[in-house]
Amino acid sequence: MTKLWDFSGGVHPAERKELSTARAIQPAGIPGQLVLPLQQHIGEPADPVVAVGDTVLKGQKIADVSHGMGVPVHAPTSGVIESIGNHPVPHPSGMADKCIVMKPDGKDEWCERYPLSDYRKLDRDQVLDTIHSAGISGMGGAGFPTYIKLKPRQNRKIDTLILNGAECEPYITADDMTMRERADEVIAGLKVMAWLLRPERCVIGIEDNKPEAAAALREAIQGTKIEIAVIPTKYPSGGEKQLIQILTGMEVPSGGIPADIGVMCQNIGTAVAVSRAIFEGTPLIERIVTLTGEALQKPGNFDVLLGTPVDYLLAQAGLEKDRVSRLVLGGPMMGYTLTTTAVPIIKTSNCIIAATSSELPAPPPEQACIRCGQCAEVCPMELLPQQLFWHAKAAEFEKAEHLNLFDCIECGACSYVCPSSIPLVQYYRYAKGEIRIQRAEQLKANRARERFEARQERLEREQLDKELRRKERAKAAAEAQAKKKAEAERVAASGGAVDERAAGSALVEQALARKKASSEAAKAQVAVSAGAASEKPDVEALEKQLGQAQSKLDTMQTMLEDAKAQQADNIEKLERAVTKNHDRVKRAEEALADARKTPATRTESQSIE
Repeated sequence: MTKLWDFSGGVHPAERKELSTARAIQPAGIPGQLVLPLQQHIGEPADPVVAVGDTVLKGQKIADVSHGMGVPVHAPTSGVIESIGNHPVPHPSGMADKCIVMKPDGKDEWCERYPLSDYRKLDRDQVLDTIHSAGISGMGGAGFPTYIKLKPRQNRKIDTLILNGAECEPYITADDMTMRERADEVIAGLKVMAWLLRPERCVIGIEDNKPEAAAALREAIQGTKIEIAVIPTKYPSGGEKQLIQILTGMEVPSGGIPADIGVMCQNIGTAVAVSRAIFEGTPLIERIVTLTGEALQKPGNFDVLLGTPVDYLLAQAGLEKDRVSRLVLGGPMMGYTLTTTAVPIIKTSNCIIAATSSELPAPPPEQACIRCGQCAEVCPMELLPQQLFWHAKAAEFEKAEHLNLFDCIECGACSYVCPSSIPLVQYYRYAKGEIRIQRAEQLKANRARERFEARQERLEREQLDKELRRKERAKAAAEAQAKKKAEAERVAASGGAVDERAAGSALVEQALARKKASSEAAKAQVAVSAGAASEKPDVEALEKQLGQAQSKLDTMQTMLEDAKAQQADNIEKLERAVTKNHDRVKRAEEALADARKTPATRTESQSIE
């Protein structure tokens, strides 16, 4: 028998799960319109790869993530893309986001699928790519992309793989019914994930209020080493950190993740999605959703296409509009009230509660805290909810963060027991949001400062380089001027005249004469090359050509040095001339070397005749 531990705090709210477990899972059907948000998970939103008016098939990729962390979105059925734009999405803010809206054609035609007949013969990265391409993200929490979670860092060996079947929140029974009716798919998906991670232990945690699910899974794990751990019913035992503590006795460190202690948790629905992606080639295009509450005539669990509007689902469950008082997306502890039924079902949607006024009455007005301490007693993370509330209300966010605000899992246990009806979780969410905004602004400011400092450093460096070059030019000019003055004094001492203009003119005439000689020598070389191969090359002419070319190169280099010293305008032109003469000297040297190696075949042939 699996050894179990306990976690601090917790509450026992009314379960109300019997409302939705009386019937088997029902198909919800195809609505008249599907709305598919481009961001249904943590990470980067997907980008559309279709255009308005395109016809798509069921399972076809309609949006993909080209960079960053994310997964693609697929068409839940065949149809036509109606529009791409903002639309209300499931979020506590009630804001709109970019969505692809498609109109089903009723044919439900599949695109081509590529199941993996034997994934064990493939490389792990190929299987992970299949999971990524199927658009699978966590279906029980915030929607973390599954392919990333199944590929931990090399320094994080996963020893224990936990499948979370606790489903501790009241009303929700989607995982319960999935385990009852689709246990084989659950185990098949778990085996794939275990093959990828190679853990020493695989365990499925189920609360003891789900005996039918536990029995179905026990039958499905026959012949395997997978454990079924039935745990006591207590909210929030289905929280990732709490379930890990129950099943392993280990605690996830503050600010850490389960992989830090060698543990990984996956959801029941995620396991089914992985199984279908591998063995059927089916992407994540549908999920099980619990429709419950006393305002529904036919509550139960439905197999729902992603993108299905909430109002369509409520109609399928027989909503009594005159009785409904409040619509909640999610559970009564961690869910939020819907302001419109136009929002669609997404990958993380697991429950819709249509509650009457007596079932979920409006909370009474908030009153002053009486410091009873009940919130601290039930906190599963062993935080100080009272102090966190004060700091959040006073906008003392640094103090709240110092008290490990971000360890709060927002389970709502503190709000549930508060006699003053203080919505504590709302204050914590507000504080977290403000801290994230401040961090983003600080990061933006830091990057701007770094860019400014880098620019200033570059400008200073350029200024120093410019000053250094100026000093070097001034030093060279001074040296050249001193040399010229010394030369003038020497000439004057010997009785000669100092005429710089005449000297420059003489240099130009010499350069022209050398150029003419070089041209004639080049013509002679061409004539020699064009002659018969048996003729002996004129070595003397080539030696003379080499000497002339070397002399011209020396002259050009001297003129270049003088121009640099005087900071003349023709420095670049002289540099090109020096380079050109370098090439000429090299060619002359190669021609002379070849001539010296060529035997005098013509002379020998003449002597034989």
